[in-house]
Amino acid sequence: MKTHQGITSFKSSRRTVVTVGTFDGLHVGHQKIIDRLIQTAQSYNLESVVLTFFPHPRMVLQKDSDIKLINTIEERTQILSSIGLDHLVIHAFTKEFSRLSAQEYVEEVLVDKLNVKKIIIGYDHRFGRNRTASIKELRSFGEIYDFEVEEISKQEIEAVSVSSTKVRNAILEGDITLANQYLSYPFSIGGKVVKGKQLGRTLGYPTANIHVAEEYKIIPRNGVYIIRSVIDNQPYFGMMNIGNNPTVGGKAQTIEAYFFELSQDLYGSYLSVQLLKRIRDEENFESIEELVLAMKKDEAYSKEFLNKFSTRP
Repeated sequence: MKTHQGITSFKSSRRTVVTVGTFDGLHVGHQKIIDRLIQTAQSYNLESVVLTFFPHPRMVLQKDSDIKLINTIEERTQILSSIGLDHLVIHAFTKEFSRLSAQEYVEEVLVDKLNVKKIIIGYDHRFGRNRTASIKELRSFGEIYDFEVEEISKQEIEAVSVSSTKVRNAILEGDITLANQYLSYPFSIGGKVVKGKQLGRTLGYPTANIHVAEEYKIIPRNGVYIIRSVIDNQPYFGMMNIGNNPTVGGKAQTIEAYFFELSQDLYGSYLSVQLLKRIRDEENFESIEELVLAMKKDEAYSKEFLNKFSTRP
């Protein structure tokens, strides 16, 4: 897959089949559209193109929006690169871009820049200034500019019963099992490993303190989670606590990962962590001893779960 930063950097002598959207989460509904995109491109000898936007339009047009995204733009790119797409165009969403009329958008973006032959889009797709144009107008432009429009019907979209909002809500509620079902892959958190208070070492549970730089990245509900990471091309499993560490007088939220069979120093490295299951809420224990006992129970539960997880067909 080739990644293009902005529509002006995209060039193709072949006609394209395009889909457009923010695709936050790339959940099973999104995957259905992109699978159809790729199949159509292969059937008609076209180039498959996903046009996505960053920042999210709501971040630009609604300054008081506190929307949190399931994927960082880097995570979105990585997921798309693994599914057979030809091109990903990441276009900067600005107020100026939002003011393009429907005809300017079709002519300048889809036709002149992306060389579109076919566009695959959801039934409720809106575009142009103030999102005034619908799929009806898009079909009319298709007749003028020689491209086809394939509509993903309301029935097809509703049959999937998934939306980015549903995924976000599941993550915020700590229901990682449900979120992962919606996504069809494990939700992940990534960031640089920084020095924390290093209390975990004294408790027998040395942790990697993960700093998530992207403020827009959604963080699950506080609690203890079973996790997986790939480090130096090897999979490692463990537990992660998201919370304020109330037992030891913590205040700021931290994200701390402990791996069962890893002893190497991770400070300064970038660590991506997949969340597999939520174990429990974060608790304020009356003593350090009670905290350690709870962590030992968490570890035993995690290993039992992972043993079953690894033997699934």
